[in-house]
Amino acid sequence: MKYVLAVVALLAVALGVAGIVLGEADDSPGLQLLGALLVVGAVGCGVRLARRGG
Repeated sequence: MKYVLAVVALLAVALGVAGIVLGEADDSPGLQLLGALLVVGAVGCGVRLARRGG
């Protein structure tokens, strides 16, 4: 089960990075902000998962 959550966290990071990159093409910073929040949240969840996993 923890491997599935790790894969989901990695996919969320990849999606967030894609949002940041694609958001640079537009003038509004909304997509970049959402991508950055997604990356920070996914990294936080991944660290929490790693610390609990032991």
